[in-house]
Amino acid sequence: MKIIVTENYEEMSQKASEIIIGIVKNNPNAVLGLATGTSPIGTYQNMIKDHKENGTSYKNVSTVNLDEYVGLTADHDQSYAYFMRKNLFDGLDIDQTNTNLPCGSAKDLKAECDRYNALLAKKVPDVQVLGLGSNGHIGFNEPGTPIDSVTHLVDLTESTIKDNSRLFASVDEVPRQALSMGIKNIMQAKSIVMVVSGKNKAAAVKGMVNGAVTPDLPASALQLHPFVTVICDKDAASLL
Repeated sequence: MKIIVTENYEEMSQKASEIIIGIVKNNPNAVLGLATGTSPIGTYQNMIKDHKENGTSYKNVSTVNLDEYVGLTADHDQSYAYFMRKNLFDGLDIDQTNTNLPCGSAKDLKAECDRYNALLAKKVPDVQVLGLGSNGHIGFNEPGTPIDSVTHLVDLTESTIKDNSRLFASVDEVPRQALSMGIKNIMQAKSIVMVVSGKNKAAAVKGMVNGAVTPDLPASALQLHPFVTVICDKDAASLL
């Protein structure tokens, strides 16, 4: 696990975007595993800026996203499908038919999980972007999730609901369930780049890097992956 400590969020975002852009330039047919939330927004903004200024093309790139809220349609302004279009896809030349997320509005959620697992077997990310929850979750794999889990229906914890409520009008509007890649799916990526900022993530970073590998802290499983780069600002790294 390679740890890069940066001064601030902006430097963290720049370094993460450089890694992803380098992968796309080296392989125009790359598969990018993507994340939502506030952590990667700066990374995505830098990717768009590079595309516009330097012409890095995403025409032949495919993407797979970690997760989606249950009950929200793709056009809902709090869905992760909407988030990805607004914060990344609309600013690139990517063919949006090559972008993939779990469907949170599917009538048969078990069948949707099976569909997504089959897709992930064919589209293995060259790099998987991750954030880190304050409770150590990756994707929506909450504490207690087995390391061999695949795409599944998740009941969100109160801490995750509270963390995500800042993006909604009220905590009551935050969905209580999500579909998420499992830890096994995430670990199948050829490489992983995690972006983490803020003191509220410091304990999770410490446990992920220096603690035992345990389902109680899902991100600790990343110790078992051969190519993980954790880019964190000095606040997030303050307990290392």
